[in-house]
Amino acid sequence: MLTSQLSSIPDFLYGTAWKEERTPALVELALRTGFRAIDTANQRRHYFEEGVGQGLAAAYRAGIVTRADLFLQTKFTYQRGQDHRLPYDPAASLSIQVAQSMASSLEHLGTDHVDSYLLHGPSSGYDWTDDDAEVWEGMRRERDAGRTRLLGVSNVSLTHLEQMAAIHTEAPAFVQNRCYARLGWDREVRRFCSERKIVYQGFSLLTANAEVLRSPLVADLAVLANATPAQIIFAFARAVGMLPLTGTSNPEHMKQDLARFTLTLSSDAIAAIETLAG
Repeated sequence: MLTSQLSSIPDFLYGTAWKEERTPALVELALRTGFRAIDTANQRRHYFEEGVGQGLAAAYRAGIVTRADLFLQTKFTYQRGQDHRLPYDPAASLSIQVAQSMASSLEHLGTDHVDSYLLHGPSSGYDWTDDDAEVWEGMRRERDAGRTRLLGVSNVSLTHLEQMAAIHTEAPAFVQNRCYARLGWDREVRRFCSERKIVYQGFSLLTANAEVLRSPLVADLAVLANATPAQIIFAFARAVGMLPLTGTSNPEHMKQDLARFTLTLSSDAIAAIETLAG
């Protein structure tokens, strides 16, 4: 069942963090350009999820896409990651907060379900805690009720994932992490995911790796392929099994990012980028 669900996932995510009042227009533009997977979070501190819904509604009205064409992903965020604009009652139990946050997300996005629901970072930077276990079970209830198809976690370490695996019988469908070349492109977490058929979503592939984009290796590969350095990095991500996320607000970059699907790197180039800054 999970394999068939994962087979329907697009291979590029458009991220909507830090866009504020530009969010509706940029979401509509991304859909016009060809993106079919949208990543957001019910965390008003960094995301304008209601604006994502406005962009979706505009695209539906214009006949660009239908809801059935899209993969929508949102997140539950603990109170420590929020500002004062909370999507739930802070006095409620964590499981109730999960349900309230989901209900708010569905209203924001104008849908009766999302395709993926992520825990937006564990409660501790070190361990998978009892709070995380309660939230995960609450998320599973949302999935079982049909309000999401798939579940995942973000901003996690290998230790978090190993502890999670020891506690829960159900693994996440997704792991979404910021991916640093200088840390080996999150190699250990990617290996954990690959061994368990978990889809690794990589974000900040460009912004976290400015030195790689400027490297002679990537520059040379870009010249040889008649591509941009960003396209080389996204092609690399695809080659090593990542589902990449881009948050560009530049219309030309949107087109270029999607065009990287025509680009194939040699095994030597992939190996060189893997070890470039790791």
